[in-house]
Amino acid sequence: MSQMAGPEPSGIITLTTDFGHQGPFVGVMKGRILGRFPGARVIDLTHEILVHWPAEAGFWLMRAFAYFPPGTVHVAVVDPGVGTARDIVMVCAAGHLFVAPDNGLLAPLVVRHRDAEVVRLRPEGLARLGISRASATFHGRDIFAPVAADLAAGRSRPAELGERAAADSLMPAWVDEPTADAASVSGVVITIDHFGNLITNIDGTLLERFRLPLVRSGHHAFPLLRTYADRQPGEYLALINSFGVLEIARAEQSAAEGLGLGRGAPVTVRDRSE
Repeated sequence: MSQMAGPEPSGIITLTTDFGHQGPFVGVMKGRILGRFPGARVIDLTHEILVHWPAEAGFWLMRAFAYFPPGTVHVAVVDPGVGTARDIVMVCAAGHLFVAPDNGLLAPLVVRHRDAEVVRLRPEGLARLGISRASATFHGRDIFAPVAADLAAGRSRPAELGERAAADSLMPAWVDEPTADAASVSGVVITIDHFGNLITNIDGTLLERFRLPLVRSGHHAFPLLRTYADRQPGEYLALINSFGVLEIARAEQSAAEGLGLGRGAPVTVRDRSE
């Protein structure tokens, strides 16, 4: 059976946005969802994505969705093109459903899940849901929330709300995938967490080729260790974090502040023996 006909909805909706918590935007989205589907269970994945940067939203969504039950609807609204002709897409992959602007946010997910199916939301689909008017600046409330509610309730399937599209027709990601060769692996800092850890887009599996990995960024080099307490307070290190990706940290302090590095900073890993 086509993924677009299943799996059965779990009734769970996750929200990922760059809205922050200043103002009513997140709450209003939830209200709109519950108004259409009172039984929905709405989970805040994060609302602290760097504003206007879909790459960070896609990164977290791709690494967090598997911790939710199959049939969960994941809504991501980081949408600098809101109100323009950009499309909204629904992607079914790995038993989950994702709804986001077609602005590169979901491109890495589709690259990793070759069986992903894509549907582009169309005006006829919105009409089916009784959505005839939407503001030019708050599609999270006026489009994403009601679409997610109907999908999560099982009242609509993606294919009923739009037209199928080729996976490679999605807008490309804003950040390239890491590159790897026999001597090195290169990626970038994709996000910074609450503790000031610099989290990269380099999967830990890419480093298994090295006997003694040494991580470099800027003019700095860091040994790859197991956990934060393997260094003294204030010392720097690199590690593979709980989401399986490489990060640069500073024991009990902020690596971002101490190093002056931020999102987009290049990171390279080589073997110390070379």
